[in-house]
Amino acid sequence: MGVFAVSGQEVNDRRYDIGVIGDIPALMAFWEMFREQANHTVLREIGIVAAAFPGQQGLPGIYEPPSVVPTYTGYREMLEKHPEINMVIEATGRQSLLAELRATLPADITLVERGAANFFINLLTQDKMWIACKLDLLHTQNMLKTIIDQMDEEILFLDLDGRVLDVNKKCLERTGLTKKQAVGAMLNEVFCGLEDTGCGLPLETTVGRGEPCETLASEVGEDGRVRYYRIYAYPIYDENESLSNLVAMRRDITRRMEMEQRLQQSEKLASIGELSTYIAHEIRNPLFTISGFANSLMRSKEANDGIREKLSIILTESRRLDEILKSIINFTRPTEAEVSSVDINKLATATMEVMGIGLSNQGIRLVMELEAGMARVKANPEVIKQCLINLVKNAVEAMPDGGVLTIATGMARDHALLEVRDTGEGIPMEIRDKIFSPFFSTKGKGSGLGLAMTRKILDEIGGEVDLTSKEGEGTSIILQLPPTLAVADSGKPE
Repeated sequence: MGVFAVSGQEVNDRRYDIGVIGDIPALMAFWEMFREQANHTVLREIGIVAAAFPGQQGLPGIYEPPSVVPTYTGYREMLEKHPEINMVIEATGRQSLLAELRATLPADITLVERGAANFFINLLTQDKMWIACKLDLLHTQNMLKTIIDQMDEEILFLDLDGRVLDVNKKCLERTGLTKKQAVGAMLNEVFCGLEDTGCGLPLETTVGRGEPCETLASEVGEDGRVRYYRIYAYPIYDENESLSNLVAMRRDITRRMEMEQRLQQSEKLASIGELSTYIAHEIRNPLFTISGFANSLMRSKEANDGIREKLSIILTESRRLDEILKSIINFTRPTEAEVSSVDINKLATATMEVMGIGLSNQGIRLVMELEAGMARVKANPEVIKQCLINLVKNAVEAMPDGGVLTIATGMARDHALLEVRDTGEGIPMEIRDKIFSPFFSTKGKGSGLGLAMTRKILDEIGGEVDLTSKEGEGTSIILQLPPTLAVADSGKPE
């Protein structure tokens, strides 16, 4: 007789520890049922504690029960070794053995015949297997959700129409939506900026071709800063290899775009540097000759008023071209001005005393917001003044109908800040990437080097330029300047 020693079932607050009795063919069939429908965990939960088969030494070969299940050659020995048994399952179905068991089993031991046992064990194993599968599924779901929620990308699970079925935690954090708001919304309602890409929604391509697709999108935030995103769409197929769902993923690539723009600007500067010497020699020398002859002709007694007017235009345009050439040559040279400790509050005040003259005649109100106790900055005062002048000129030109020009200072964690803020037209989205590029201008005059020079200067002194803008509301440009540190100047590098 064999007994499986495990924790038993409880029915109506009574615990059942079960012993199984049968011959070799019966127990082989009985055990095979467990091999196919249950595992060791399920077996223990069912409550089988022993197996007995009279006159036999054990189940042979692969039919032997697990090592945790003791077996016996008689049911009396099984009951003696396991007094906790309070239910016996008779697996042979032989009437003689059933009659013997009815006569000898104590009244506190329940006898279950083979047919009834098979019926209830089938139900029980199926229930236990369903629970085990459910627990395994929940574990897998929790693990997958944890992984997806920890990813830095924003992830949406979509139907084929682009409607959101589920969303990861990172997406809710960055969009500010609740899960209730996100689920049921369309892709372009959650991932903004897709309408402006000019290449259609990526899911349209994915659904049409059944292939992954990606696109670039941009978005202007409430603070006026532009963020760039790479959006990917992936097809999901079911077991029949039919397209059933889509996954959309958005990755913030703003920092990478900034680095690429800086690299492109560096490449432009390198090209300009190579050309500057050639320009200075091959263009300025003929330009001086043209200007000289024009001046000579202007002084000629033979020149009438019509000729002098034309010569005046030649001289004016020559001077303008000379200024452009000077800007190009100066732009390509490193800033070699002497660095000192600068009080930017005083510098801003002194600069705007001059720049502010005449602003009221243009309908522009000047506001100075200078923070007390500002740290001094490590820079050349004339260079910073020139940067401020460039920014103020741009701000004034952005307000042809008047507005408010604000000059502000403040402190960030590791930089002193000098801000020029206007209430003008703002910078259109399509040119925002170009305004710091050399020779780019929207004014139809000048060299287009003002902002490019400002960024170049800030890069050289270890600062940064931060831009925010909204069309129709205005623009803010902040110079982030390195503060002077409270260390002794030993004249030696550390």
